[in-house]
Order: sequence, then structure tokens, then C-alpha cells
Amino acid sequence: MADLGTWFELGGLAAGAGGLGYAKYRAPRVYWSLVGLPVTWGRFTWTYRDTMEVCGLTVRPSGFRAFVKRSVVRSEVRPVAPKVRRVRPTSTGLRVTLRLPAGLEPADLAASTERLRHAWGVRSVTVAETKPGYVELRMTGYDVLSKVTLPRKAQPRDLVVPVALREDGTVFERDYRKAPMALTLGANGSGKSVYQRNLIKGLAQLPVGLIGIDCKRGVEQGRYASRLSALVTNPEGAGLLIDALVAEMEERFDLLALYGVSDLWELPDEVRPVPLVVLVDEIAELFLVTSKKDEPARDRTVMQLVRLGQMARAIGIYLEVCGQRFGSDLGRGATALRAQLTGRVVHRVNDKQTAEMGLGDIAPDAVMAVTAIAPDRPGVAVAGDTSGGWSRIRTPETTPDEAAAVCREFAHLTPVLPFLAPFRPVGQIAVPPMPAVPPLVPAQPVGE
Repeated sequence: MADLGTWFELGGLAAGAGGLGYAKYRAPRVYWSLVGLPVTWGRFTWTYRDTMEVCGLTVRPSGFRAFVKRSVVRSEVRPVAPKVRRVRPTSTGLRVTLRLPAGLEPADLAASTERLRHAWGVRSVTVAETKPGYVELRMTGYDVLSKVTLPRKAQPRDLVVPVALREDGTVFERDYRKAPMALTLGANGSGKSVYQRNLIKGLAQLPVGLIGIDCKRGVEQGRYASRLSALVTNPEGAGLLIDALVAEMEERFDLLALYGVSDLWELPDEVRPVPLVVLVDEIAELFLVTSKKDEPARDRTVMQLVRLGQMARAIGIYLEVCGQRFGSDLGRGATALRAQLTGRVVHRVNDKQTAEMGLGDIAPDAVMAVTAIAPDRPGVAVAGDTSGGWSRIRTPETTPDEAAAVCREFAHLTPVLPFLAPFRPVGQIAVPPMPAVPPLVPAQPVGE
């Protein structure tokens, strides 16, 4: 009977070990909560000070502190490490709030994230400044980007579209109020098109006008025609459409001047024009010409696009530029346009120069992260901004049919804009016209 009990105990232990092994690969969140979190927390607690010293993240103590240590406490005087203020576990990792001593800055910790990652045995470590003198170490315990599913609560709102998941488990959002113009780069098969589908899927649910420029004969954006206010499929049509957008931009600036405001969102609701998002697929097609006689038209199109990038934010016109490669080698105006595209998302690329074009001018540290993206991880990208910060993200798989279905479902939100009438997609389902805008200047009283 005792032998039987022993066998049951051994069987239970074996089953438990097997279950944990299965969970490590099939349910990493469960494995992290049961095993990874306690182990990592203990390792962090016991090795924190030594790790900080080895990584050079300590400073010399002040003279008064050294005197107290030697004369009063009679203990060894050691370098001062950042003070741990809070340790908070999450479902994907561990977050530690640190108080920086005088002499350290967040960049010092950011430069040592790889060493910290290996020292504590976690998947990744990122550093975020929370307020002056305080930073948060965000540790990720497992590969969050291996299988991406956005939380249900991550829904489009205002001009914010959740499109991907960061490696620390947070949602990456495309916020057009904070980064009105953006550039997305990536080689064929890198997941660039999936990113665009998620973006269009989210934008389709918002009360905005979507304008497509797809010089690949509309093979990418043509399926979303039911939700597009305009669609052009060749460089000639793109030039005419961009001219129309510049004319609309000038009219909207006149409207702002009439009401004495400097931003679209300061206008009264009844006269505020609808925001417009211009989706440019394969930007290089707008720069390439086959003969010299086409160069003046190309230069004009690029110049007008640069004007939109420079000024259109205030009147609610936003650019979403996409391509495989983008830089000065495309031709005149490319660098000027890139300088206006503050949001950057770079997928796997074919050469380091393309990564430098996308992120080298705003987040140089992110260039190596782009070149390290594996070919078998489509959808993985590096997102950066003008603050110098960057993060790895991955877009959930979305098929063209899913995005097209959402566009059809929300086709009634497509605004009818008279200046875009010549560019309406062929065969688009008719929608009721928008209510007439009331006169901008009140009528004068009778007798005056």
C-alpha cells in the first residue's frame, strides 16, 4: 500500500512537471505566473545591487554619506545604486520603479538594457521615464510577440487606432493627434501590408475620410473602395488628387482665419470639416519617372506632398506613407518629405541603409534592432518617434477579406466631399450626402 502511495506521488510530480513544460510553450502566460515570475523576482531581489555595480549603474556616495558609513555605522562604503521604490508584477513581466541618484540619467540605464536582460534572465528590458528623477524598468518574461492578439478593450476612438502589440505587452496605438504624419517601411513579406490592413480596419470605424493613393493599379486598396472617399491608381491621378488636397487645405486655412483659430479642433462642431487620412501605398512610384519630360510633373507632385506634410496637420489632413525604401536616392524632395513624417514604423528590410533612412534620424539605437528581425517573423517591426524612444511591435494577422468586410460594414460613415467627386472609386455604393454646412457668416438683420 505504501508502495502504491509512493507511485501516486511520483506520478503526480511527473504530471505536474509535464504540465509546466507544456504550459511553457503552449500557455506562456500561465507558466510565467506560476514559475517565471517568482524565480525572476527572487533573482532580481538577490542580485540587484551587484548587477547595478557590474553594469556601471552606480555613482560615488557623497562625502557626508561616506563619513556616516565609516564613522557611525562602521560599514563598507559602497557605490550608490538607484533606489528601488516599487516592484509590480504583471501578466507578462515585472515593472520596477527606480529613483535615480544624482549623476545618473535614464539614458544610462537604456544603454545597459541588454546586460540587465541577461543578468535577470528575462526576454527584454525597456526603460521609460515616468517623471524627473524616476524611471520604470519594464521586464518581459517571455516572447509576447510570438502570438499576437489585441485586448478586446483596445478599440478605435477619436483619432487613435490600436494596430499592434509591444514586446512589453502594452498596445501600440497610431495616434493622429500626437503624430499626424507617419512613414511605414518594409521589404516584401515583412508584414507591412498587414500593418496597413489593421490601420485601415480601425480607421474605417471612425468618422473620418479615407483617401487612397495606390499606384500598383489599386491591387491593395481597391478592395476597400466602399469606405474610401477617393482612390487613384496611377501617378498621373495621384498628382491631380494631391493638387485637390492642397486646394482644400488652403480653403480650410481660410476657414480657420475666419473664426480666428489656429487648429481644426477649435472650430465649432457645426462648421468643422471632416478629418482626412491620406493613405499612400508604395511612395517610390510617385518619385520614379521613365523620361525627362515627366520630371516637371513628378517634381510638382512631390512639392505639393511636402506642403501637405508641413502644414496640413492644423486643418485635419494626415499622411500615412508606406513603401519598401525611402530616402534621398529617390529624388528631389524625398528628404524634405521624410522630415515631416514624425511617426516611423520599420519592418524587416533588405539592407541597413533602409533602416537608417527610417529610424537613423530620430532613434539611432533602433537601427540594429531592425536589422535583427528574423525573416520568419512577419509583422514584427520597430516603432520610433521624434523623442528618440522606440519599441518592438507586432501586428496581429488580419486578412484582406476581414479588412474589406469592416469597410463594407461601415461604408455609411464615408463622407461625401464635393472636391473629391472626380476621384470617387468606380462602383462605390452610394451613400446619403452629408448635411449642408450652415453659413459661416450670420445673415444681416433686415433693414441694415
